[in-house]
Amino acid sequence: MTAVEAPHTPRVRRVLLIVGGGIAAYKALELVRLMRKAGLEVKAVLTRSGAEFVTPLSLAALTGSAVRQDLFSSEDETAMGHIELSRWADLIVVAPATAGLLAKAATGAADDLASTTLIATDAPVLLAPAMNVRMWLHPAVQANLATVRAFSEPRYTVVGPDDGEMACGEYGPGRMAEPAAILAAILTHDGKAGSGDRPLAGRHALVTAGPTFEPIDPVRGLTNRSSGKQGYAIAGALARAGARVTLVSGPVGLGTPTGVDRVSVETADQMLAAVEAALPADLAVLTAAVSDWRVADAADRKIKKQPGEGPPTLTLVENPDILKALSRHPDHRPALVIGFAAETGELERRAAAKLETKGCDWIVGNDVSEGVFGADETRVMLFRKGQTPDPWPETTKTAVADRLVHAVAVHFKKEAS
Repeated sequence: MTAVEAPHTPRVRRVLLIVGGGIAAYKALELVRLMRKAGLEVKAVLTRSGAEFVTPLSLAALTGSAVRQDLFSSEDETAMGHIELSRWADLIVVAPATAGLLAKAATGAADDLASTTLIATDAPVLLAPAMNVRMWLHPAVQANLATVRAFSEPRYTVVGPDDGEMACGEYGPGRMAEPAAILAAILTHDGKAGSGDRPLAGRHALVTAGPTFEPIDPVRGLTNRSSGKQGYAIAGALARAGARVTLVSGPVGLGTPTGVDRVSVETADQMLAAVEAALPADLAVLTAAVSDWRVADAADRKIKKQPGEGPPTLTLVENPDILKALSRHPDHRPALVIGFAAETGELERRAAAKLETKGCDWIVGNDVSEGVFGADETRVMLFRKGQTPDPWPETTKTAVADRLVHAVAVHFKKEAS
């Protein structure tokens, strides 16, 4: 399966892309490229502010179709072009969906081609919000989002936004979802308004992320290079899919994803205790890089070098195996337990062996031998009991999170049927 293939035959064939005004508009060009590569027919509406960031010529070259901009175009509106556009599309995608476009959609304002098309359509609408973190968290923006979610026709679904650094230098939720993640939402959309919006509503998901830190003394400790980015991306994707999410996190420098309850810990023992306290859960995704060992007797004062003496001897003892403990939990084992296997070689053999020995249901294996720790990109394979390993192409950790959450939603839907 490639980055642009759907898990099932997509019902969406014709996409109308509305490009709003924001720095994230440049991502719309890559999104068009991916959609065309996936075999979708694409037309574009470029807002006046969007044209400050990308050109009509760029969009036209990539879509293979003339770009629409003006509501009062004498050529296009002779045949009521905005009505024709709204009827042509199987799905309307707004990327970036700015605060202004959200407000117009929520209130029915229709003062340009984009906003008029949104209220003239009965096709489903997929929003990819993008704005400054303070704007995203403003109660007016959240109220507008809640309003459009509640519409019956047309019905709206949302992909993103992601957490991360903004063009303005601030950090938090508000970055537009990556084009690969938006494409995945398009290809898995069944063409029905509101489909796939909150498929995990009513479920409790438990996620672990980041490294653990095992103290040697009050200053030093045993840890690893895990950034927590993949686990945080998964926690955010689960929340967007409607799940109640408990994120048990080791020490990282990341902001808590929107809608996620975070429990901060340091050691493996603390992480296990927090995981136990969070049960019961329907789903557990254990991405944390838990230290295999800890120092048997951590010093209560900083260990100092002594003249004429060599380095101190550290006696290590094994840490609890959180994945195995949860997979074999006698009382509250989640219905689906997913572990992660970070390997520096022989990925398939080692991940398959871990799936067997830990007792979990799925393993996401990734090769961390080169440039994965701290990066935004990754390459993984999904291992499921009784199934052939599924290699996923190199993509962003956000896209991996969205794809994994989609697989989880499909799994629970099959289990319920």
